[in-house]
Amino acid sequence: MFRKFLFAASLLTAATTAQAAEAPGLSVTIYNADLALVQDVRQLDIGKGRQRLEFKEVSSVIKPETVSLTADGISIVEQNFDYDLLTPSKLMEKAVGQQVRIVRTNPGNGQEVTETATVLAANDGVVLKIGDRIEVLRDDGVPTRVIFDKVPENLRALPTLSVTVDSDHAASRPATLTYLTSGLAWKADYVALFDEKAGKLDFQGWITLTNQSGVSYRDAFTQLVAGDVSLGARRPSYLPNRTIPGVRQAGAEHNTGPGQALGDNYIYTLPQRTTIAQNQTKQVGFIDAGGVAARKVYQWRSSWFESNDQPTSAEVVVDFMNSAAGGLGAGLPAGTIRVYQRDVKGEPKFVGENAIGHTPQGSELAVKIGDAFDVTIQPTLVSTDVVSKRRYRYEMSYVLRNARDEAVTVELRQGGLWADNKVIKESLPGRSVDAFTRGWSVPVPANGQTTLTMQVETWW
Repeated sequence: MFRKFLFAASLLTAATTAQAAEAPGLSVTIYNADLALVQDVRQLDIGKGRQRLEFKEVSSVIKPETVSLTADGISIVEQNFDYDLLTPSKLMEKAVGQQVRIVRTNPGNGQEVTETATVLAANDGVVLKIGDRIEVLRDDGVPTRVIFDKVPENLRALPTLSVTVDSDHAASRPATLTYLTSGLAWKADYVALFDEKAGKLDFQGWITLTNQSGVSYRDAFTQLVAGDVSLGARRPSYLPNRTIPGVRQAGAEHNTGPGQALGDNYIYTLPQRTTIAQNQTKQVGFIDAGGVAARKVYQWRSSWFESNDQPTSAEVVVDFMNSAAGGLGAGLPAGTIRVYQRDVKGEPKFVGENAIGHTPQGSELAVKIGDAFDVTIQPTLVSTDVVSKRRYRYEMSYVLRNARDEAVTVELRQGGLWADNKVIKESLPGRSVDAFTRGWSVPVPANGQTTLTMQVETWW
């Protein structure tokens, strides 16, 4: 099976070092910009009056200013996030200026000697004052341990959020803790098995989740948001148009895929609850479409009117529609599409890949898989004439050569046009791909060539 061939190990677990507390409900919404929204519903026994509630096993990179706690009959008085974690070095740092007990064991007879010491410093090493002498605590082969009377209040074994609340009654009730955190990320990857003869491809989408937030999220309802959310950064007053490589908008249609609109973004819900462990990378499938209509296309593009001294190779592209009618029909998050084709033995072989941006339904995808050395195009700028102030007439000639034993069609695209462009003449019927691009489907015979000429007026 193709899926088994490519994804024999779909779960790549680096380590599972923390366990999330069991909760009535945990949901995680992960955005693209190293940002996630965590909503943690826990059943709590809350007494009447003012008290402090502690929430352990929250993200160690939580954004404290975004924390909110809601429960029936409570009001928030104060909240604190303690992220200074308990370690031997931290324990020693907190003991500076205080007394500890140093216990040494004589390796010869096993006798223990205990001395009281004042910790003077704990920077690159520990400096102690024991009686009238100053000593550096070092690893010199003598078994030594340090005994502390207590753990400092501001050191925690796990990141802990404490919230002081005022409750108007005593009862066990659900409380919802909500916060934003960094440390959670996701990306999309796609695999397309292309059957050129049948004009079909099998299309799979995989979400890769990565958790470096310092805590695990067990059995979490997980959603992913595709799109750019504003995080308050300054934006330039002039925002240039942005293009998406390999994607051409072809019209909107009703969304039938896994992604659903969320404002101007798309939100994807994983099909079942999942555990995202700390220091774990996990892959989850979210699209599996077979028999998507597709075709191999030779394509060539130019962004301006200019000549080339030498022929340039046409791009080899797998072209398909992201539409329900074509067999797909899903809003696709930005990611990389990797294309495979079967060899003469029927084994899938990698033939190329292309990055795509966030792609809505109704879009045409053109995934470049390589360059054709036997199909070339040589453009020539024949003339440039001034029609009026800032308006020019360009005449172009394109020589398309095909050294293959079968005829091909090249999708030729000429950019550099403005919205009010006027085509004066063209040797083959063309079409407006968009307001700035003219396109032609140019047939080129086997072991032959075709010359396309065109003349257009446009603004400079």
